[in-house]
Amino acid sequence: MVSHQPPGRLNTSFQRQEGHTLSVAAIVVAAGRGLRAGAETPKQYRTVAGEPVIRASLALFATHGEIDLVQPVIHDDDRDLFAAATAGLDLLPPVLGGATRQGSVRAGIEALAPHAPDIVLIHDAARPFASPALVSRAISAVADTPAAVPGLAVSDTVKRVDANGRVMETLDRAMLRTVQTPQAFRLAALQDAHRRALAAGREDFTDDAALMEWFGAAVAIFPGESSNVKLTTPDDFLRAERERMADLGDVRIGTGYDVHAFGDGDHVMLGGVRIPHTHGLSGHSDADIVLHAAVDAILGALADGDIGQHFPPSDPQWRGAASELFLGDAMNRLHAHRGVLAHLDATVICETPKIGPHRAAIRQRIAEICGIDIGRVAVKATTSERLGFPGRGEGMLAMVTATVRLPWSAP
Repeated sequence: MVSHQPPGRLNTSFQRQEGHTLSVAAIVVAAGRGLRAGAETPKQYRTVAGEPVIRASLALFATHGEIDLVQPVIHDDDRDLFAAATAGLDLLPPVLGGATRQGSVRAGIEALAPHAPDIVLIHDAARPFASPALVSRAISAVADTPAAVPGLAVSDTVKRVDANGRVMETLDRAMLRTVQTPQAFRLAALQDAHRRALAAGREDFTDDAALMEWFGAAVAIFPGESSNVKLTTPDDFLRAERERMADLGDVRIGTGYDVHAFGDGDHVMLGGVRIPHTHGLSGHSDADIVLHAAVDAILGALADGDIGQHFPPSDPQWRGAASELFLGDAMNRLHAHRGVLAHLDATVICETPKIGPHRAAIRQRIAEICGIDIGRVAVKATTSERLGFPGRGEGMLAMVTATVRLPWSAP
């Protein structure tokens, strides 16, 4: 995991009445192919409102104050997609899933075993709209039971039919619930259930609640959310795009500015890219003026201080640090508000080095760090016509404008 922690992260989470603190981990299952979604890219890596579905699902847990560890489970073919979509998030290294959802969850459980969390939440990556409040309810619900799952009351009349489509009976909908994720379990009980199912040759359980029922454990239901939909079909994505954009109606713009003087060195870091040069830039970290300005632009849009407040230069732990850590933290703060980065526009002002040959690489790296499409990142360069300190070749400066979209409920 990366060395910094996003805002609100705690080392411990759930406090029981008797005073024993329980640790909580989340497994996000993302190893499926998602063919019914109608695209070549697996559905968990498609975007909604400019953000990869898997990033939204993982960020929910990575920025939640009651979650200690986040374990992604992915397909072997998706390593590059995963790395690009999740840059900057505070996660455990991903593990590879199995041939079934059950096998993928089991892989995540075994990966978590050395960390020995008390509680584990299992969540489908294709449910990107679960709320932090739902996660908190899941943790509370499993305090006195080995398993608890979110559920919704059934509003339609439900009938059971035979193989010919004839109605056999009308079910009492008052006794029915549709279930969602995240589902919450005591890790020891869930691990035991998975191991016994594997020994019995059972790989057909469609969710972990059904597995626990087979195991003989009590499963409680707590209130789910109607907005916590699973994206499965092309229509699901179209509907989600419309609803998410309507929800993200609070559009804010922040600006950032950073300057560093030239010093000793043989390269400069710009936008996370190492560019050979006759001098380096002097600074407490890696002096990446583009990323520093980007951090301030995002923090400005959030009204959340500035880079110096969160990463003071007087703190020795940031000496020589890669500035992508700072930008990753700013993105985590944005995701904690359930917001998205709509656009980042950077201007670099210097006489040398020439930025043009490196523009594409800088855009790509910023897009990777922020988990957005490269089409949402602009990088421009100009000189100061030999005026001022940039014109005299004494240093470089960068200005960045960030456009973010937040729910109206965000502070």
